[in-house]
Amino acid sequence: MDSSIETLEFQAETRQLLQLVIHSIYSNKDIFLRELISNASDALDKLRLESLTDSALQVDTADLHITLEVDRDARTLTVRDNGIGMSRDEIVELIGTIAKSGTGRLLEKIKEAKDAAAAQSLIGQFGVGFYSAFMVADKVTLSTRRAGTDEGTLWESDGEGTYTIRAVDGLPVGTSVTLHLKPVDSEDGLADYLAGWKIRQIVKQYSDFIRWPIKMATERTATDDADTDTDTDTDANPGSGDSGDGMDTLNSMKALWARQRSEVSESEYNEFYKQISHDWLDPAETIHMRAEGTFEYEALLFIPSQAPFDLFSRETKRGVQLYVKRVFIMDDCEALMPNYLRFVKGVVDAHDLSLNISREILQHDRQIQGVRRRLVKKVLGALKGVQAGDAERYAKLWGQFGRVLKEGLLEDADSTEALLELVSAESTHDAEKTTTLREYVERMKDGQDAIYYLTGETRATVENSPHMEAFAAKGYEVLILTDPVDEVWVEQVPGFDGHRFQSVAKGQVDLDEAADGDQDADSEKAKREQDFAALLPWMTTTLSEHVKQVRLSSRLTTSAACIVGDAHDMTPTLEKMYRAMGQQMPPVKRILELNPAHPLVSALRTAHEADADDPALAEVTELVYGSALLAEGGDLPDPARFTRLLTARLTHTL
Repeated sequence: MDSSIETLEFQAETRQLLQLVIHSIYSNKDIFLRELISNASDALDKLRLESLTDSALQVDTADLHITLEVDRDARTLTVRDNGIGMSRDEIVELIGTIAKSGTGRLLEKIKEAKDAAAAQSLIGQFGVGFYSAFMVADKVTLSTRRAGTDEGTLWESDGEGTYTIRAVDGLPVGTSVTLHLKPVDSEDGLADYLAGWKIRQIVKQYSDFIRWPIKMATERTATDDADTDTDTDTDANPGSGDSGDGMDTLNSMKALWARQRSEVSESEYNEFYKQISHDWLDPAETIHMRAEGTFEYEALLFIPSQAPFDLFSRETKRGVQLYVKRVFIMDDCEALMPNYLRFVKGVVDAHDLSLNISREILQHDRQIQGVRRRLVKKVLGALKGVQAGDAERYAKLWGQFGRVLKEGLLEDADSTEALLELVSAESTHDAEKTTTLREYVERMKDGQDAIYYLTGETRATVENSPHMEAFAAKGYEVLILTDPVDEVWVEQVPGFDGHRFQSVAKGQVDLDEAADGDQDADSEKAKREQDFAALLPWMTTTLSEHVKQVRLSSRLTTSAACIVGDAHDMTPTLEKMYRAMGQQMPPVKRILELNPAHPLVSALRTAHEADADDPALAEVTELVYGSALLAEGGDLPDPARFTRLLTARLTHTL
């Protein structure tokens, strides 16, 4: 029998909170339906759980579902579930006061929040997303009966400060929330929430993977009414359909990530990937994982077969989709995936997050950071598995994503070792195939302690560089690095497997010592230094505007000279990159190395010994420096002067 109506006031703090939700917090009013469907889904989950744990609870769980009902004449939208339901006391506690959450503290935090997104997150943390219904409704009516009880409760409010509540009989187990909708107002973001297409759109976007069916009466056209043998769903989404009872199921419920991997076919994974990525190719790798414990989540990640066209665009979106218990929260959740893995697509479904958690809070959430580390480890592990199992397929993947993966060596110190294991580079060992660092180390010569490399724009440029001559002559393998990012990471990463990275164009290189440790080589070197003791400082002075030192080289076999940097000098290519980005870099003076065995250098030494004041010597010295600069692909400081000097010397010779 129905009882008398009782009118109660919201807590003062609750009234303030209600006004914040209605007028300030949510910029997208469509999410009210997401919130109500999520609450209904939770109620169904709770009923299923209690039916398993409480043998005294006699309930039917064979057809748990959520129903959306539209009444155009009354302008109402009802969200109904046959879940656990609520008692009168639970309604007052959960909806009327939210005292258990500490309302005052919530309001204080909301006022401190810097933006609406952070405030939304706080709303979600305190479990009051139900209030979002008042954004679109002038009045909300809630009727409910808790499983295991006989008495139902009817709650109603216009959101202004009071609510009514009374006991009623005859209600089914579950909860229905009826929204008496405000008029359509596009300027205020109030859509036509009675339109079937709009309801379907919201469900598809936010609640497609809710585990329980979301049903709505099949919309019928005038033709359908005339012909009862044919049902036409004018708003149906692909995959939804009439269940036979005049109801359409709006959501796919195909949350592949929530199923066991053994239960999902490869074609299902491929179709899901194409749906979320808008790619037309199948993914190269699928990663399906589940984490249990203090923070539960499921993840379904995909490594594409081909890099997207905007991989290196500043405007490219990155990150995976974030769900909370199958409710869509956001696209491109950057907090879950680092920038260098921006090509990875997929879904993460967390069980213990707020529905309204903001991007800002995600960035600083310790649990999310832990999830991110595990996802990165899984992705890099999957790539390592391809590398170990199918070298040809890995070579294709590296060709697509290697450049962006190497960015991780600058961004993610925790994953440096794993990333170095993945690095694949061209080398002088094989003109056709790339090599891994592990393979390089396995081929290193006895006594070699460094991994040698040279950076440049193309393989041809690097291979023809004078810096490579001695290494090629003595059979030392050199990595050929041609990506712009290579200029940076080889300087930042200390080494691999105990071996440092050494540019063949930097520092002192003594391959005779590395190979032999021979005393005869040391004495021969000392003799050469003595022979050139007068020429080297003279050339250093002559070229002081361009170089900081002229010295003998042990890296040249056929060229007369080359230009090198000190061990920690910035390379010319890197210098150009910084300047291209608008950063003014101070000019770096480098070192000119001479090949003491070259006829030109020997003749220069002899001429200097004969007449150190001969003006022609200074001109030849400039030509030697300019030739070395051109040989490494550098830019002449004064091309016109170099041309005049070269022409004059050639004329004099002829």
